[in-house]
Parts: sequence; C-alpha cells; structure tokens
Amino acid sequence: MSDRIPVTVLSGSLGAGKTTLLNHLLTDAGDRDIAVLVNDMGDVNVDAELVAEGSDTDVAGGVEELSNGCICCELQDDLETAVVRLAQNREFDHLVVESSGISEPAPVARLFTTESAAAARYRVNGLVTVVDSRLFVDTFGGEGTPERTAAEEDDRPLSDLLVEQIEVSNAVVLNKADLCTADELDEAEALVAALQPDADTVRTSFSSVDPSWLLDVARFEEREVSDLPGWKRALAEVQSDHDGHDEAGHDSDHDDDHHHGHRHQDDVYGISSFTYRRRRPFHPERLAAVLRDLPAGVVRSKGTLWVAGNDLRQTVGQAGRSVRVEARGPWIASLPEIEQDLYRSNRPNLEWNEEHGDRRTEYVVIGTEFDEDALRTRFDDALVTDAEWERLDELPAGPFPTTNEEETALREPTPAAVE
Repeated sequence: MSDRIPVTVLSGSLGAGKTTLLNHLLTDAGDRDIAVLVNDMGDVNVDAELVAEGSDTDVAGGVEELSNGCICCELQDDLETAVVRLAQNREFDHLVVESSGISEPAPVARLFTTESAAAARYRVNGLVTVVDSRLFVDTFGGEGTPERTAAEEDDRPLSDLLVEQIEVSNAVVLNKADLCTADELDEAEALVAALQPDADTVRTSFSSVDPSWLLDVARFEEREVSDLPGWKRALAEVQSDHDGHDEAGHDSDHDDDHHHGHRHQDDVYGISSFTYRRRRPFHPERLAAVLRDLPAGVVRSKGTLWVAGNDLRQTVGQAGRSVRVEARGPWIASLPEIEQDLYRSNRPNLEWNEEHGDRRTEYVVIGTEFDEDALRTRFDDALVTDAEWERLDELPAGPFPTTNEEETALREPTPAAVE
C-alpha cells in the first residue's frame, strides 16, 4: 500500500455545512490524526478560526489557512507550499482540504495527481461535495426560488457551481436533510445520480457524517468512462453506439440518435437524459430562442453545437436557469485542406463525415419531468431549412461568439441577494 498521505478535498457552496462537517470529523476522529487546510476568499479566514475553536481535540498537523484568494486558481502555488510543509513532519495520517465556497475541486485534486512535490507526498482519497439539500431542491425542482451568484467575488450563477462540484465528486453529502421531505430527498439523490452516476451519497443533518464513511473509503481513481459526469458518459455511450454502425447507411442530417443515446435514469422520479445528434447546422436566432426557453425541468445540458455562419465550435453549458456558450476553436473542416490533413493524421479516432467533416451537434440533456419529444422537435425546428442551407452566408450572426474563447450568456438566473 502507498505510504503517501491520503487527502480528501472538501467542496460545497457557501453555507452548505463544510465547516460544521470538519468540526464533526475532528471531534469524532478517534485514533486518526487529521490535518486541515482551510481556504477562504476574504483576508480574514473565518472558517479556519471556527474549525480551530470548534474542535475539542488537538489537530495534529494544525489548522493551516490560505486567505485572500482561491486555491483552485490564484493560490495554487501557496497550496502546494502549505501541504508540502505540513507533510515534512509527518505528524498526521490524513489531510482534509476545505476549499472556499466558490472553488472548483478538480484543479485542487490535480495538484495531488500530477508530477509535483505535493503528489510525491500525498494521494487523493476522495472528492467530497457537501450540498445544501434544501437549496439544491429549490434550485432544480419546479419553480423553486430565485437563483443567485455564488458570491460577490464570483459572477457564476450558483446553479453552475452546484452542478460542477457534484459532477467531479465521488462522494456527496446531502446536508440539511431535516429541511426536506423524504420525496424531495429521493429526488435530490436521483438528480445527483444523473449528474455523477458513480458518486456515493449520504443524507445528513447538521453535517453529522460518520468519519469512516468519509475518510476510510478510498474512492478516487484515475477517471475512466465509468467515472465520467453524466453528460460526458452519455456522449461516450452515444459515440460507442455510433462507432458500431455503418455511417453510410444513416441519414447524414439525423444520424441515429432516436435509437441510441437515450436512457432513463430513474423512472420513479421522472429523471431522464437523451443525446441530440445532428449533422445539420442550427439557425443562430432560432437556436438561441430554444436555449433561452428550455423547460424548467432541464437540470443540466451540455455539448457542442454546429451553428450556421460560424466557423467556431460552440460549446454550451446549462445548469438550471443559467445558459452560457463559449467558442472553442475552429471546426477542422473549416481550415485549409493541408491543415485538415495534418489535424486528421494526428487524430486517427476523429469522427469524420465525407460531406461535413467534423461539423456536428452533440448535446446531452438531463432533467426531470420534461417532454423529450417536444424538446427534440423544437431543436429540429431550429435547424436550417434546405433553402437556408443554400444561403448560409446571408443568415444573421445571432448572439453566438465569433472569437475563439469568447463566452456569451444566453440566459442568466434571476438575481437575488446572497443570504
């Protein structure tokens, strides 16, 4: 067994209960010697003070704090320095890193999985996300409450952050369960399973989690298809199905997505997903209208869109009422032939259509109690007509970005004050 120190990365939105969970872990640590590193965006690390004051036990490695920044981005170097310094004395047997409420756990985990001084001393044990169950249900269930941004320092909608933190986790703590009904908790678990099918889930109140469940189970492994977020796995499954068929026998506009890429995740709670695939471009304005008016039951959707009159791949990411689109490089088919040949020679597994090249739409939709057939029809109606395809250059550019890495918000949540 590795002699590297296991590290658990703890994430969750502001107020979800991360600090309370840390204090429970320290109080009920038993024979474990736990070191804690707490990150806070402010210049005064309130969470670190609460952990230090709330623990009845000595934290063997101390409570290390990183303030005035986010460890998933600007404090990466400081994070590495801090954890290496902690490990030099080897006075503890488990490190828990509590990231700020607006941090993404994946970049933090990468520090311990790539070649670095930190990775030489630590191994990732688990990526744990603490979820405010009441807020989660309100955000993604029915009309719910108005969404809001994660914090003043971060202009991302809260729904985006909630989804991203769940999608990269392998353990989810559904906290504040006492504020939800049993049916609401069942639905919350089903939604978590749709977003990250392989995450273990536990319900709790006041962040009271068994330390053995959280610390003693090694859940982290290098990502394979089975560990991917729900939307990525859906695309991988569709690609596998598609590769197993002769493309020459398919309608080049529609491929075979009415037969593949559609799976019901939990019929009891009405949660399902499907993958929309087409080799026909969208009319920019009609597509924007559909994305701005997605059904309330669509919790998460993501994928690549082929938009007429635009040589850049459009990547859409939707969570709750937030819909954002980013231009992510040119379609290879739009490049000069010599460059196309170079790209294709370096990417032997690239899906290539003789007529359209790599241009295509692959878009995964995950949600609860929405009419899939009606939504498919709306997307079909947003595709260019035969007449429009003959004059693509005359179509309006629409709201989609035309500069690489440019991002556009097609729909934002209703603003509301952070509690």
